[in-house]
Amino acid sequence: MKIQDLLKKDVMLLDLKATSKEAAIDEMITNLVNKGIVSDFDTFKAGIMNREAQMTTGLGEGVAMPHSKNAAVKEATVLFAKSASGVDYEALDGAPVDLFFMIAAPDGANDTHLAALADLSKYLLKDGFADKLRQVKSADEVIAAFDAAEDDNKADANQTTTPKEGQDFIVAVTACTTGIAHTYMAEESLKKVAAEMGVGIKVETNGASGVGNKLTAEDIKRAKGVIIAADKAVDMPRFNGKPLVSRPVADGIKKTEELITIILNDQADVYVAKDGAQGEAASEEKLTLGGAFYKHLMSGVSQMLPFVIGGGIMIALAFLFDNIMGVPKDQLSNLGSYHELAAIFKGIGSAAFGFMLPVFAGYVAYSIAEKPGLVSGFVAGAIASSGLAYGKVAFAAGGEATASLAGVPSGFLGALVGGFLAGWVVNCLKKYVKVPRSLEGAKSILILPLLGVMITGLLMLAVNIPMSAINTALNDFLTGLSGSSAVLLGLLVGGMMAVDMGGPVNKAAYVFGTGTLAASIADGGSVVMAAVMAGGMVPPLAVFVATLLFKDKFTQEERDSGLTNIVMGLSFITEGAIPFGAADPARAIPSFMVGSALAGALVGLAGIKLMAPHGGIFVIALTSNPLLYILFVLIGAIVSGILFGALRKVK
Repeated sequence: MKIQDLLKKDVMLLDLKATSKEAAIDEMITNLVNKGIVSDFDTFKAGIMNREAQMTTGLGEGVAMPHSKNAAVKEATVLFAKSASGVDYEALDGAPVDLFFMIAAPDGANDTHLAALADLSKYLLKDGFADKLRQVKSADEVIAAFDAAEDDNKADANQTTTPKEGQDFIVAVTACTTGIAHTYMAEESLKKVAAEMGVGIKVETNGASGVGNKLTAEDIKRAKGVIIAADKAVDMPRFNGKPLVSRPVADGIKKTEELITIILNDQADVYVAKDGAQGEAASEEKLTLGGAFYKHLMSGVSQMLPFVIGGGIMIALAFLFDNIMGVPKDQLSNLGSYHELAAIFKGIGSAAFGFMLPVFAGYVAYSIAEKPGLVSGFVAGAIASSGLAYGKVAFAAGGEATASLAGVPSGFLGALVGGFLAGWVVNCLKKYVKVPRSLEGAKSILILPLLGVMITGLLMLAVNIPMSAINTALNDFLTGLSGSSAVLLGLLVGGMMAVDMGGPVNKAAYVFGTGTLAASIADGGSVVMAAVMAGGMVPPLAVFVATLLFKDKFTQEERDSGLTNIVMGLSFITEGAIPFGAADPARAIPSFMVGSALAGALVGLAGIKLMAPHGGIFVIALTSNPLLYILFVLIGAIVSGILFGALRKVK
């Protein structure tokens, strides 16, 4: 789609009458409403004015691009307006505005529309183009001006300005809050000025249609410095250790030469990521198979955890309320929903908990195949949750399907397979389904979701059969654990929580624990979940014990951090111990693992159950034996703390 397709001749205003900013906006919106482009004046104006409140869309040099992606818009449209006298629009350069492009994009605007709007931004930065528009006298002449400039705008969007031999190369990221106009204006301005200065540049855009021209690890490595021209958060850890200047996106448009000069003259501060990590130092294409698996898995887990935590604690509170208020012995099967208050909490918690598997599978697929994979992943997770499978669909006489569709849920394992399956299916569709350029927009919002859901769903009906059997066998095994078996499992998952204190091993144990909780919460909770939380609470508390008992082996700063770790440990935030583990891994990590494994084993031996997936001391009442649980955590912390302190060298 070209920008000419969005410039509607019948909505153009070649003689704008308004003399103030708001009056000009009102006049343009009124015309859009009268032409049937916008259904509600107030709704669309609210969107326009909200955008203006963030930063003026008066870009300078007499041009303004007010815009809104809005529910009141029926059809993506760009209204061109021209004022003979100019309007005080509070532009970036303070000059009057005489050329207006009001962009109206529907909420569901596809990537094709957004790409066309990005092209509009680039046209307006072409030398002399705005002056040509000031001379037009008819709508046809406006379209003709864009047609004439089209050949000049066919450069590859991913093109990198090549410096002369021996000159510098820099990288940049542009992003505005809506991702429609300023993002691409800043990109074009940076490319243009860099070319004039003989500097190589690659610009990544974080627009409404996603990340464009993404910077690779190699790009960042060879760059002299980084320019961030953005009004919203962008991926920063990857720039760790690079000279970096960060400014609003408006500076990327109007102060471009200044930003580039700061990098060239070594005046930019070196950026240090908060975690000191290299972030995405390795580009996606260089990830190992295991690295890619872990990346996609953690994408799903991180999005799933809020649903697990929020829903799980709400359900656990329902059981707690019923226990406090009392339930007759003959009604124990209704524990958790006997009293009205408990039933309300359980209903809300179950609603949140029900999203766990669809969200997990959906975001695994999203990590693999981006936005087109999301819906297929959600469907795969929902099928895993319901247990729907071939052979589980019953048919009544006449061939009509009955309501007997539910099989045996395949649980977390089924959702895991389903998420990767959905991502793989959609990636294959993206690669092999070819459509004319005019249908590219329909491909992302119609063809890929339809085929992705269809193929993934049909495959999941088969996948659910073996995965349901595995999930049932695993749950039966865990349910039957007692005595020595529970001790060994508690020891294992408790120790895993201390191996990397928030890393992949820790997360694997935690996800396993939450998976057992989903199946056992109606039975009073999960021993595995209790062991996991106990193991995760130990390392930060062990740090406090060590800094308290062995003061001569820690600096004052470390002792102060030890006090902070009390709160971290009691809150089940294992990451509080990371600085100590990273500074002295040979002594710290084995010490922490011993105490965490011991705490987990003791919990398993006593058969203590936990009904909440997180919360530490704040959900201690949701364990089956709060006092004994606290004692086991303290035992693990003291053992780990003494070991860690004894092994440390005197400072």
